[in-house]
Amino acid sequence: MSAVPHPTRSRPMRSDTERNRRHLIKAAALLFENSPTPVSLAEIAKHAEVSTATAYRHFSSVEEILHAFRAQVGSELRDFSGRQTTRGMVRLEAVSRYWVSLVLEHGGAMAQMRSHRGYLERLSEGTGYLTPQAEALTEPLRQTTEELGLGDLGDEALYLWNALFDPRDILDLIKSGRTEDEAATRLVAALRGALIGWSAPSP
Repeated sequence: MSAVPHPTRSRPMRSDTERNRRHLIKAAALLFENSPTPVSLAEIAKHAEVSTATAYRHFSSVEEILHAFRAQVGSELRDFSGRQTTRGMVRLEAVSRYWVSLVLEHGGAMAQMRSHRGYLERLSEGTGYLTPQAEALTEPLRQTTEELGLGDLGDEALYLWNALFDPRDILDLIKSGRTEDEAATRLVAALRGALIGWSAPSP
């Protein structure tokens, strides 16, 4: 007669799996933040103190780890946005400022994403790491365009926000001498102008 498996026996394995995944994402973020050269999956695995084989069981490539990292940061933004009790431009500014702070917190790791496809194409295809970020911003942007008396811009409002709040450009502003507050203030003002300009009727 075969033994009946204990119902909790598989839990440590699941816990180890989740922990290894978290460690790999954290290791990748730290390495990309501090390394001027490309980082390999083997290096990430070593930094996370797991085997390369274990790393490949979780992620097929370095790009996939970066996607998971950006999705994690996007989830932080979404959670922050969901906690806001304000509306419209006030809420949009708060969420945008929080994004700037996240970019500065995670530094160079935020500037590693590269794609030959445009933002709207990736968004329409449901690219995973863009989803929580879009969820954080869709309602504040909709409320803002309504507040400004503009039509609903839909995904094009997200497109404008993404163009202005690209992590590489935020970091570039800071390196040029702007403070976090100055960079966020100017970017929010530029976003407001971009939304109005985008909605203006063609001549």
